[in-house]
Amino acid sequence: MSYLFVAWCLCAGCASTQEGGDGAPGAQPSITFTQIKAAPDSFKGQSVVLGGQVLSARRLKEGTRIEILQLPLDHSAYPGYELTQSQGRFVAMHREFLDPATIPHGTTVTVTGTVSGSITMPLDDIDYAYPVIDVSQLRVWGRAEEAAPRIRPQIGPGPYWGPYWSPYWRPWPYW
Repeated sequence: MSYLFVAWCLCAGCASTQEGGDGAPGAQPSITFTQIKAAPDSFKGQSVVLGGQVLSARRLKEGTRIEILQLPLDHSAYPGYELTQSQGRFVAMHREFLDPATIPHGTTVTVTGTVSGSITMPLDDIDYAYPVIDVSQLRVWGRAEEAAPRIRPQIGPGPYWGPYWSPYWRPWPYW
C-alpha cells in the first residue's frame, strides 16, 4: 500500500501544465515587440506579455492610459535595467480605476494583456504610433525586487575565501 502512495506522489510531482511563455497563460512567446510595433492591427486580440518603465500615466474617461518604455523581459518576466535595449514605447490601457500616483514615472512594470491596435500621439516634434495593449494584469515591481544583489569580496584570512554577502564589509584586519 505504501508503494502505491509513493508511486502516486512521484507521478503527481512530474505532472505539468501547458502555459504560454513568461508564466502568463495564453501568452504568445513567439510575438516580439518589434513585430507588434511594425503591424499592431495584424496582432489584434492576441495575448502578449510586455514590460518596461512607466513614462507617464493619465486618467481618462475610459480608464487609465499608461505610457511605457519597452524593455526586454528576463525569465521571470522582469524588465531589464538597460534603457538602451528598448525597442520603443507602447500604451497600456487599464480599464479599471487606477490612480496615476500609484505608478509614478520610472516605476518598473510587466503588462499582460491583448493587443488592441495603435494610437498616434505627439512625441516631441513628431507623431509617434504607439501599440495599445488592453491590460488584463499589471505587475508593479517593488524597490526590493528591483535591487540587484551585491557581491563583495572577502579580503584576508578568514572562514570564507570567496563571495561574501554583507552590507557591513570591511577589509581585514578590523581596526
